[in-house]
Amino acid sequence: MGIIAGNGVYPRLLADAARKAGVKKIIAAAFTDETDPVLAQHVDLIEWMRVGQLNRLLKFFNQKKVHHAIMAGQIAPKNLFDLRPDLKALMLLGKLKQRNAESIFAAIADELTKADVELLPATTFLENCLATAGLIAGLKLNRREEEDVDLGWKIAKEIARLDIGQTVIVKNGTVVAVEAFEGTNEAIRRGGALAREGGVMVKVAKPNQDMRFDAPVIGVETIRVAAEARLRVIAVDAGKTLLLERDTVVNLADRTKISVVAR
Repeated sequence: MGIIAGNGVYPRLLADAARKAGVKKIIAAAFTDETDPVLAQHVDLIEWMRVGQLNRLLKFFNQKKVHHAIMAGQIAPKNLFDLRPDLKALMLLGKLKQRNAESIFAAIADELTKADVELLPATTFLENCLATAGLIAGLKLNRREEEDVDLGWKIAKEIARLDIGQTVIVKNGTVVAVEAFEGTNEAIRRGGALAREGGVMVKVAKPNQDMRFDAPVIGVETIRVAAEARLRVIAVDAGKTLLLERDTVVNLADRTKISVVAR
């Protein structure tokens, strides 16, 4: 099995879960300035490349006889702006009328399919990490917070449908930040600064979410950033959001007085 490994702990957790599920050989395509080098200790083979070297990725998987792969972990937006695509990636990007996560990853998935590599859902082997409906951590939400979640949910689903982003920050009935290309953590920081304290974060899956890529993920770093931004609530899509390192996330959320809820 191949892992197309972005940043964070996600690729490592996926590799460990796949191994536990009985996958005999795990091959990782890693990216300089993105993938955590510790991943090398959790896979059988790792190949380092630059973001944008699509032809190298396809050749690597072909040489190693990889026929199933999973995208795990994000690529920092700044690296997508600094992209130095090879000819194959350049041709792929040239065909796209819109360049957002959905269109770019879908095009890469098509190229993988042509190379006889099936891209599996990002939740494969990690189904037990999907957030379950209800209160996951922290105190029960009060009426004002519930109303902010309702508003945030409506707005987040709409911006997700439009492929703008998947996260919004709300405070007392006002949308103070909407995620775009900067990513979730930067949206949290911006929203937290504007809300000052007590902000409510809502992160959702797209209405027609392709679970092969860009699936919503909450991890320890999300809670740390939210705590620094003095948020009060994090609300996510039940059954569609990966809650990585759940016990640590819950403990940290409890300690920082952040309520995590899924609906």
